[in-house]
Amino acid sequence: MENLLVAENIYKRFGNFTALNNVSINIPQESIFGLLGPNGAGKTTLLRIINQITMPDEGKVYLGGRPLHPDDIAHIGYLPEERGLYKSMKVGEQALYLARLKGLTRAEAKERLQFWFKRLEIEGWWDKKIQELSKGMAQKVQFVITVLHRPKLLIFDEPFSGFDPVNANLIKDEILQLKEEGATILFSTHRMESVEELCEYIALIHKSNKLLDGKVSDIKKAYKSNTFEVGLDAVDEPTLKRELEDRFQVGSANYKSIQNDLKLTIKLKDNESSNDLIQFLLTRARINHFVEVIPSVNDIFIKTVTQNA
Repeated sequence: MENLLVAENIYKRFGNFTALNNVSINIPQESIFGLLGPNGAGKTTLLRIINQITMPDEGKVYLGGRPLHPDDIAHIGYLPEERGLYKSMKVGEQALYLARLKGLTRAEAKERLQFWFKRLEIEGWWDKKIQELSKGMAQKVQFVITVLHRPKLLIFDEPFSGFDPVNANLIKDEILQLKEEGATILFSTHRMESVEELCEYIALIHKSNKLLDGKVSDIKKAYKSNTFEVGLDAVDEPTLKRELEDRFQVGSANYKSIQNDLKLTIKLKDNESSNDLIQFLLTRARINHFVEVIPSVNDIFIKTVTQNA
């Protein structure tokens, strides 16, 4: 798949502090790319460089195959973590003003705003001032302003901050719809469940360095450990557990079940397969539960950051 955005060997320093150390990412067209990392890792600095708020000390950024140009701001929508709405302005007046800055005519802006305000059920907010809105309500307005000019690249820094679960799910669905309509989306978040639900690709930055990146499915395959979670119904559970421990690496499992099973995790050797384990178990017990343990993005995040602490 062709890349819409490429950041190549990016360095950024603030005095003696290195915020980004030779960081590169490739974001395929019409994909959702998650930028992950602990607080202070350098994520927001990279987002600001892509959005041309600050410039890299070294390295290049390419959009659509050519070096990023000041005019490309028209093709980018940016929702920063620190929201930037004018608190004393009315919602509709401010939205129209910011839409005009993105190149829309007043008529285009008003038509699109009416569509989005109706879609997000905020029609009654047009004459309210931002300071009259809750954090989540203001967040909805800023989301609309960010996507209104239909940019090729959308950059969201903590897009779910301030939302209750219902509205967080609403925005998640809108992000998926924007992707289906052709947008490429880059977002940073601490909500690992959102990464699991949305992202096809991720990069993990820690202490200014990129530790891993790639397709989520490929990363999970690389981190899985040939471990299986099993639930067994056996006549003599203690004997069965001893037999398993003699042959495999065995631990306790904790999953919800209506069965009163012997719940275990069983790790196989590299030269063993799930079929070997199933054949061994079938002669000794009834198998009620058998699932390969696939690491979550949260598991991978914690393991990678801990190993590189």
